[in-house]
Amino acid sequence: MSKTTIAMLVGSLREGSLNARLARAVEKLSPETIAFEWVDIGSMPFYNGDLEGQRPESVTAFTAAIKRADGVCMVTPEYNRSISAVLKNAIDWGSKPVDDNVWRDKPIGMAGTSPGALGTALAQQHLRQILAIQGAYVMPGEVYLSFKPNTLITPTGEITEDSVEEFVGDFAQRLAAYVENHATSLASRPERV
Repeated sequence: MSKTTIAMLVGSLREGSLNARLARAVEKLSPETIAFEWVDIGSMPFYNGDLEGQRPESVTAFTAAIKRADGVCMVTPEYNRSISAVLKNAIDWGSKPVDDNVWRDKPIGMAGTSPGALGTALAQQHLRQILAIQGAYVMPGEVYLSFKPNTLITPTGEITEDSVEEFVGDFAQRLAAYVENHATSLASRPERV
């Protein structure tokens, strides 16, 4: 039986990113039926319609990865009460051209962490608005963590507090079920004309 694939997008380019740690924890706590593909979003140029005639290879590789995935997990920091520029850029590239929007009908879960008290609540609110207009199926609920203490999640994705591990593990299980259910539902739907 083939595994359900989830593209993992981390909206931080920083080495040692807290959100990359959270993404690794989500991957570790997911069921064995899920395979994650970590997709590079940092090597694409800023979206520019002038490049549409001859898209850069990094963009083509990115959109191909999203198309072949059954679902997507976006783990984002919060920058200035919104998502990071690198994640927004990836969403913009994936949404063009409109008739080949890779986000349409794609099940997506989101999570995020920051040292602040509100975690990434506002960033996820913006992300939800952006993805809804793209026709994505955004998983209900919010998963944002206040990353305290600094050892909450190790660089390899081990969570050091039982209650946080349970919380993230619940998200990982729900994400897996959400993507698997949508993949099954979409496969049985008649093709669009």
